[in-house]
Amino acid sequence: MSLPQPKIPFGPDDYLAWEQDQPTRSEYVDGEVFAMSGASDAHGTAAGNLFAGLHAHLRGTPCKPFIADMKVHVEAANSFFYPDILVTCDPRDRSAEASHVKRHPLLIVELLSPSTEAYDRGNKFAAYRTLAALQEYVLVSLEERRIEVFRRDDSGHWVLYPFALDEQLELASVGLRCPVAEVFEGVEGE
Repeated sequence: MSLPQPKIPFGPDDYLAWEQDQPTRSEYVDGEVFAMSGASDAHGTAAGNLFAGLHAHLRGTPCKPFIADMKVHVEAANSFFYPDILVTCDPRDRSAEASHVKRHPLLIVELLSPSTEAYDRGNKFAAYRTLAALQEYVLVSLEERRIEVFRRDDSGHWVLYPFALDEQLELASVGLRCPVAEVFEGVEGE
C-alpha cells in the first residue's frame, strides 16, 4: 500500500499563471482556489450604478475605478480577491506590471449575497484591513437596501458609517456624495 503524496502547494505565481487561462474567475486564499459564481441581476445593477457614479466623479483625476474583473493582491494574507468595485489612486497601480492585479486600493466595495455575506464581513474584511492604502470598505446589502461604510480613522481603527435608503452616501476616500437610492435604482427583488 502506498502512502498518500504530500500536497504540493499552489503558490501565488502558480495561481496567476493558471487563472489567466481559465474561462471563469477564481479567488486565491493562501494556497486554495475558490471558483466565483455569477452575479444576479440585482447585484449587477447596483454594482453598475455605483461604478457609474464613481467613474463620472473620478474622471480627470489620478484615481481609477474598476468593476468585477480586476484582482487585488493582499500580500499579508497570501490572497488574491476580485472585489465588486475597487478604486486606486496609487501610481504603482498604473504600471504595466499592475495591468491585471492592483495592490494599493483606497476603496473596496462588496455587494452582499446570502452565500458570501459572512465571509465578506469576516475573513475577507480581515484580509483587506492589512492593505495599508485602504481607507474605506463598503458593504452593500441588496436585501436590506442599505450601505455600510467602514472607514479607517486617524488612529487606524475602523469605524462604521451606516447609510439608509433615504440618506446620502458619503465615500470620503474619494470625496463622493450621492443618494443611496441611486445605488439601488432599477434593482428588482433580490
